[in-house]
Amino acid sequence: MAKESARVGILMGSDSDLEVLQEAAKVLDKLEIPYEVIVASAHRTPERTRRYVQEAEARGIRVLIAAAGGAAALPGFLASETSLPVIGVPIASTPLGGLDSLLSMAQMPKGVPVATVGINGVENAAILAAQMLALSDPAVQEKLADYKRELASSVRKRGSAIGFHASTMEGRKEA
Repeated sequence: MAKESARVGILMGSDSDLEVLQEAAKVLDKLEIPYEVIVASAHRTPERTRRYVQEAEARGIRVLIAAAGGAAALPGFLASETSLPVIGVPIASTPLGGLDSLLSMAQMPKGVPVATVGINGVENAAILAAQMLALSDPAVQEKLADYKRELASSVRKRGSAIGFHASTMEGRKEA
């Protein structure tokens, strides 16, 4: 999105993560939240990555989504350089299927938080970023509410397609 200044920065340590991250971009597009995408490695391009994160807030970025596999250093590196919220997305790119990345992100030291979603959970990262932005932006709040209503409607339609109807659950007591 190029019309408006980006509000979400999407970072990946390698362009091999782009295919997974495109799902986050689709959610942000649907919610009409401008974003930018950059390849920036905590290990291979630390100065470029540091410069990006230090300049992000001044350019209008309000939330960072950082995808990483393996040691998953990128989200923690970003969190150590800014007070902007950082959402970490562990990528299933190693023989451990992303569990190593998940644990790396979830075990950040005190004072350097990274909000971490599930392995390859880029859609949830985009929704979480939108929820953060919605705290101070009623337009995003409304679009997010619409998006969630669409999700609920989709689930109801799929339930109907397999023959489930809410009326069959009436009168049942919880076990």
